[in-house]
Amino acid sequence: MTVLYVAAGINHFLQPRIYIKIMPFYFPAKKFLNIAAGIAEITLGIALYFDETRYWAAWIIMAMLTSFFPVHIHMQQLAPFKMGKFTITKQLAFIRTLLQFVLIYWAYTFTR
Repeated sequence: MTVLYVAAGINHFLQPRIYIKIMPFYFPAKKFLNIAAGIAEITLGIALYFDETRYWAAWIIMAMLTSFFPVHIHMQQLAPFKMGKFTITKQLAFIRTLLQFVLIYWAYTFTR
């Protein structure tokens, strides 16, 4: 999970357009939110690695993942659309939303 979040966080800086594109129109300061999400994912990914910070990092990751639900719901409303080389269909966007619950549970397993 550490590698997943660090890689995802780095990707916010390498490909910011794909993240900004899927943010709902009512989100202010989309560039700032993308940078903040990238920094948070990198920081929390690293924090998961250490015993001293793992518990709280996992809880914060669960909160962060929950806060991303509006983006995933918006993706379902936008679909179909291109995300880089991929076409995001309504079905794929729905599956991605369901995956959010799996990621939240996975983070929860780090709190024990």
